Amino acid sequence: MTAIRSEISVSGLVQGVGFRPFCYRLATKFGLKGTVRNMGDAGVQIILEGERGAIENFIQALGKEKPPLARIDGIGAEWKPATGEFKDFSVVESGKGGLGLLSVIPPDIAICDDCLREMFDPKGRRYRYPFTTCVNCGPRFTIIRDLPYDRERTSMEDFPLCGDCRGEYTNPSDRRYHAEPTCCSACGPEVRLHHASGESHEVEDPLREASKLLDEGKIVVIKGIGGMHVAAKVTEDGPLQRLREAFKRPQQPFAIMSKDLETVRTFAEVGADEEERLKSPQRPIVVLRSKIGKISELVSPGLDSIGVMLPYNGIQHIILRDGKEPAYVMTSANLPGLPMVLENEDAISKFGGLVDYFLLHNRRIINRCDDSVVRLTAGAPVFLRRSRGYAPMPLDLQLPKEANVLALGAEFDVVATLLKGGRCFPTQHIGDVSKLETMGYLRQAVERLMRLLNLEKIDVVACDLHPQYATSSEAESFAREFNAKLVRVQHHHAHLAALMAEHGIDEIVGIDADGVGYGADGTLWGGEVMVASHRDFERVGALASQPMPGGDLATRFPARAVAGILWGALQPKEVENVLGDFCLEGFRQGEDEIKAVIHQLEIGMNVFRSSSCGRVLDAVSCILGVCRERTYEGEPAIKLEAFARGGDESGSSFKFSLKREKGFERVDTSKLLLDVLEAMKKGDSKRDIAARAQIELGRGLAELAVKASKAKGIETIGARGGVFYNDAVSSAVWDFVDGEGLKFLMHRQVPPGDGGISIGQAVVAAHRSTS
Repeated sequence: MTAIRSEISVSGLVQGVGFRPFCYRLATKFGLKGTVRNMGDAGVQIILEGERGAIENFIQALGKEKPPLARIDGIGAEWKPATGEFKDFSVVESGKGGLGLLSVIPPDIAICDDCLREMFDPKGRRYRYPFTTCVNCGPRFTIIRDLPYDRERTSMEDFPLCGDCRGEYTNPSDRRYHAEPTCCSACGPEVRLHHASGESHEVEDPLREASKLLDEGKIVVIKGIGGMHVAAKVTEDGPLQRLREAFKRPQQPFAIMSKDLETVRTFAEVGADEEERLKSPQRPIVVLRSKIGKISELVSPGLDSIGVMLPYNGIQHIILRDGKEPAYVMTSANLPGLPMVLENEDAISKFGGLVDYFLLHNRRIINRCDDSVVRLTAGAPVFLRRSRGYAPMPLDLQLPKEANVLALGAEFDVVATLLKGGRCFPTQHIGDVSKLETMGYLRQAVERLMRLLNLEKIDVVACDLHPQYATSSEAESFAREFNAKLVRVQHHHAHLAALMAEHGIDEIVGIDADGVGYGADGTLWGGEVMVASHRDFERVGALASQPMPGGDLATRFPARAVAGILWGALQPKEVENVLGDFCLEGFRQGEDEIKAVIHQLEIGMNVFRSSSCGRVLDAVSCILGVCRERTYEGEPAIKLEAFARGGDESGSSFKFSLKREKGFERVDTSKLLLDVLEAMKKGDSKRDIAARAQIELGRGLAELAVKASKAKGIETIGARGGVFYNDAVSSAVWDFVDGEGLKFLMHRQVPPGDGGISIGQAVVAAHRSTS
């Protein structure tokens, strides 16, 4: 039969996932000649010559038999007469140009079972070599400098292949055929152990020695794939207390890492969904219910849960196998508000006086990437942080294709988002951008992602409505640089726009509950019911707007929120008495500070109004004696949720109340706090009261949303904001809405909190910029 030529372009996640070796095997199977190569836009070009039927079978098999990590978004084929130029099929040098298609940069993937077996085979040449990898696993995004994805454009360019590795790399039947990060102890990166001073600690096996030091109670900084962790043992209080003091994390829960699922089950409860995510190639931190008494309470003080992950790189696997502990703390190596440290010299200079040893290697980290975090909320997995293992993979959202959009997020849990060709690309987790260094990291992450996406022009830049956010100022700078339109998006509207985009709907009645967001009226919002579209919103309900004495101080010290919420419901002397009786420990200067706060409220000095749901939960937490000072984001409310899980909401009988204020109904949060106080006076269990308060707050917001839904004829209600990490509040809202026969939506691909807000900003900006 007559031979024919087909020039095929493939877009999607097709670089760094073994796609070229797969094409080689497929072409050989169908008796086809030609070439395959990576392209500069992350796509793959295949040129085939042979019988048309065989080529059509090849194209069909691309989608059906693709490598497990690959994702094909599009296949285009152009048919031409055969030239007869090919003698066989081969992988050829990558092309720097593009195919005009939008493809995907691969994320880092956990080491595969084949590489693990090889790494622990005493007879193998990679025995205990921690950088063992193949086409199916290992670092990708964190080592990529530029596209197309080839070794010379990654940090592996510093490590030329030895003869043995070159043989595997060029052997089509080997799983390391064109595996760009492949190496061995003869040609790859090496690990060294250092004293706190930076002086080399010469030992035969640095990994085995690091495990021994951890078991002895030492604190060790460990350089991994996308950053560094600080590690310590979990069965003794001493190292953990020292770690908390050194890194100024007095209460923040630490993530821990355990060698396998069987060991995890000895100290935590693991359900089927949680097991699936723990064992997934992305290997996120998964928040699990902890078992009492198995590990030190200093791992997650005041909580009944613990963040756990399984090892995802060779260094971690070897340390955990050598060690005697059931798990080790693996928390990000950074000081509060600053990015995770990347460079060996920086780690030693910054942490030399805080830790005992450093386990470092000499491979450069190109793109910093924190661990992802997942938990079950209302019976389904929800992202607390979407980063390693997922970033910079695009989200499948329904978006306008006309404009290139950059959105920068809010102030905390910042993630930037790029829209290109109707595809949504969130960056890795950036963090709190109140510090200059983190703002620099944000800009670097945006610029590197733009380069990897071949995105040279931004048409629209989106940011929060808050004029004092650092991201708002940075958005103005980006808009000037690109001569782009600047779109400011109200905080909670952006939240709901992200939810609508994820679920492919055009309008929604949304409940948005979080700590704070700058409102369209100049006050601080945070417990809102809105009717929203992609372009605009209408505020139709809220929590009561309450005075917050001291502004940000009321966020750090919940006793001030108690004072503000009770201010309009009690006489000043009565408020003072409540603060003295129930919240005295929440005032560092005792009764004198209470009197000062009362005076502050009386004269209205430095008092801001807020409808924040977070502040209400904080106030309940304070009154019940659960948490009197916030040392990390969401702490009082998070500890309240843990405290309430030991209670029964039926043990207390108060209900939410609504009142009309400034044009629409609101949940009366003053009445809720008074009910909490009354229940305490009656002798109700504090845990029962905590459970009831969370649920009634959720039911109150749900009642407002249901009323709006029926009035507007919109049958879908959604929930968004950091409060919807709370399982009790989420379940209460869901049950209430479901009981009214309405559809209820929450996020599954996007973090409900500010880690997903840039996605909503980008969605609103894109829609407002189209005709």
